[in-house]
Amino acid sequence: MTGLLAAGLAASGGRILTIKYDGTRSGNLRFGPWTYESSRPDGVHGQVGDLEIFAPRAVLEAPEGKSMQEAEGERTATFEGEVVVKRGRVTARGPRLVYSEATGVGVLEGPAEMRQEPAREGEDPVEVQADKMTFDVDADVSTSEGSVRLTSGNQEGTADLVYYEEERGLAVFSMREGTVTLVRRRSGEQGDLVIQAREVRSLTREKQLIATGGVTLVDGEITTTGDALYYDDNEGTAIIIGSPAVSKNAAEGLTLSAGTLLHDVKKHRVQAYRKPFELPEATFAKQGE
Repeated sequence: MTGLLAAGLAASGGRILTIKYDGTRSGNLRFGPWTYESSRPDGVHGQVGDLEIFAPRAVLEAPEGKSMQEAEGERTATFEGEVVVKRGRVTARGPRLVYSEATGVGVLEGPAEMRQEPAREGEDPVEVQADKMTFDVDADVSTSEGSVRLTSGNQEGTADLVYYEEERGLAVFSMREGTVTLVRRRSGEQGDLVIQAREVRSLTREKQLIATGGVTLVDGEITTTGDALYYDDNEGTAIIIGSPAVSKNAAEGLTLSAGTLLHDVKKHRVQAYRKPFELPEATFAKQGE
């Protein structure tokens, strides 16, 4: 069977996959599996909701003993060979993707990379590299695992796991062991600004973040530590809370400690923060939290 044909059955739910192809389809008509092949790198086109998958080859399978029609909602599709995934402003690439209608989850095997174009002029794109990426069709959420690096403008974060809400631009960095590292690149003699913590939540568009689980902020010769911090890159200030929070200036041999510290990274100055402060965790909550 050749030509540009709709190969998926009519979608009866948000997780049902439809496949169109410019090439050939082979396999048992009733029970499958159906194999789609094209000479074009984007000749096989899978779509589920607003998630699009392009590849030169795909295999759609039903559970054993069920026909392809009976198995709607339970089938598995495997896309291979320079797979491209698109959703909204996001484009991801990798060698293989497996999608399950039962879970509504597509797993892009790596090395995988993703780029989200900016929503408005003047904003920075978001780019991610990882060993594996998972896309949820029930929400605009992707999860990257294994040696993850996320960059946006002059800021870069590395972690074992990054949860990312695409439209909102919320990135949650976490580690199984050790600490997350976020680096803000700075020119000249200032040196890079480095934040380390067990977990970091960043609103990439607003350029704000919170870090929890024990934090360290390194600003040239000044190192400030505490239990948690809030950082606003637009203001160039970090508020660190601790029991107590401690800041050490190696160049001047000075140490300052207080329950809450204000660290101005533009002026390289730390002082006690006298106003009441509560970490704005609700602002950085994930979907469903």
